[in-house]
Amino acid sequence: MRPPSLLELWRRLPSWIQDPLSVAIAWARGERVPPPPRPKSRPIRLMIAPANYAGQGYRWARAVEENPEIAAMNMVYDSINPFGYPVDYPVPGRIAGHSRKWQKAQLRALAEHFTHMLIEAEMQPLGSLLGGDVLEQARAIQRSGVRVAMLCHGSDIRLPSRHAASDPWSPFHNDDWVPVAKLEEVVLGNLAVLDALEVPTFVSTPGLMLDVPTAHLLPVVIDVGMWHPLEPVLERARPRVLHVPSNPLVKGTAEIAPVLERLDSEGVIEYVTVSGVDHASMPDIYGSADLVLDQFRLGDYGVAACEAMAAGRVVVSHVSDHARGTVLDETGHELPIVEANLDNLETVIRDVLGNRERYRAVAATGPVFVSAVHDGRMSRRVLEERFLLS
Repeated sequence: MRPPSLLELWRRLPSWIQDPLSVAIAWARGERVPPPPRPKSRPIRLMIAPANYAGQGYRWARAVEENPEIAAMNMVYDSINPFGYPVDYPVPGRIAGHSRKWQKAQLRALAEHFTHMLIEAEMQPLGSLLGGDVLEQARAIQRSGVRVAMLCHGSDIRLPSRHAASDPWSPFHNDDWVPVAKLEEVVLGNLAVLDALEVPTFVSTPGLMLDVPTAHLLPVVIDVGMWHPLEPVLERARPRVLHVPSNPLVKGTAEIAPVLERLDSEGVIEYVTVSGVDHASMPDIYGSADLVLDQFRLGDYGVAACEAMAAGRVVVSHVSDHARGTVLDETGHELPIVEANLDNLETVIRDVLGNRERYRAVAATGPVFVSAVHDGRMSRRVLEERFLLS
């Protein structure tokens, strides 16, 4: 029988020991309890917290602030913001998790200075207060007079059993990406939180509407002005095909790479893959590609695909019929992503290369679609109509 690890021993400590030790470590590392958040003085004051995945909390806050009646801030724990996305109110993870001073001050600040709160990914907006129970935290915020809504991002609410049953390329057919049974339990718990709260609920991508049918689509937001075509699309005899394996198991990188490498060796395409590149470099990288291959396992699309579409590239990805129909129903626009899967990717690529004029037209609709759906204006309207002004 092996002795317990340091982490296991730490977890066994009671909170009255853990909390002061953690706060002391935070102070030794220069981390401090931040002052309470103070939004602009406007009639409606929204806090979005605490995930900020892909910087979306910050972008949604900026989008709704285009309405002069609405002020907004977003909060994130710095321990879950490793890429340094912009944030209005960053909180050190140890402080959030162990400082009762911060937790109680945050609840008071929400009650005194905010009218609405959007809780992201069923995560605790008040650290470990009330035992870290997000349902109890949401109810405490409601009792303080703040209107609460919930926002689902992806893995927090995508039920593995449902996804695997509906998609043959799902990453949930085995445990290669995540322990499926454990994630199933977590997602079922999150769904139970939504059912118990019965508040307005939003999803950030259309594929999640299958898991939360009563939710409203809140489109992700990108800075459209950052993305631009550096070169005309599909003009090269040997088109440049880009794949960014930011999450290889979800992207289907292992399955598509051999196809792309073989087509490259035959001189059909120039296969380019990049990793570890800072986000500021991506506009030039996307802008010089012809085709951008996004992901082939989730049947959905998000920020990366939007950026490639905004750059005027031919985006090839697996997006389910349901997700495409949701986009059309919710936005009035057809999604200009070329459909492909792990079985027919080569056929699709060869079709693109053999029908260049048709796919140049598809690429040209990308910036139009992203400007209409993902520049923040539609997201602001959704939040106004479904939550902030309702």
